[in-house]
Amino acid sequence: MAPLSFLAENNISYFTIPVALLAALWPRSQSAFKEPGKKYFDAANPRTFASRLEKSDLDKETVSRILRAEAASANGMEGLPIFAAAVVAGNSAGLSTTALNSLSIAYIVSRVVYNWVYIFLGGNRKLAGLRTPIWFVGISSALALFVKAGLAKL
Repeated sequence: MAPLSFLAENNISYFTIPVALLAALWPRSQSAFKEPGKKYFDAANPRTFASRLEKSDLDKETVSRILRAEAASANGMEGLPIFAAAVVAGNSAGLSTTALNSLSIAYIVSRVVYNWVYIFLGGNRKLAGLRTPIWFVGISSALALFVKAGLAKL
């Protein structure tokens, strides 16, 4: 029970911002900096990665998985400013440590699960739809921080 009491007593929400950045960068590290994608990544022209992959001799499923990893990374980077601003708003409004930590951790967990589902299950059309509710959990966590911060300052 010590980890739960630690989270109830210590505000770690600011630390979750760099963790969210790492969660957004992780898929790129798997797609562009490891084989087989590494061979097609040009650091001087990184935005040509997708077109280079599509012209590669890699099998279709491998190319699709690498492109899904790129998309997961882009999605994480797009949501990062919203999450970071929400954490700052929550802290500035003096929200409880429990609220800050639980909502921040929920966002991080949702991003990790989202990445995994997108990259590894996204090729299955029946399972690809799982991304949407997982994404919604993450964005709802960030929005809840904003709403709670606003209500705290009314």
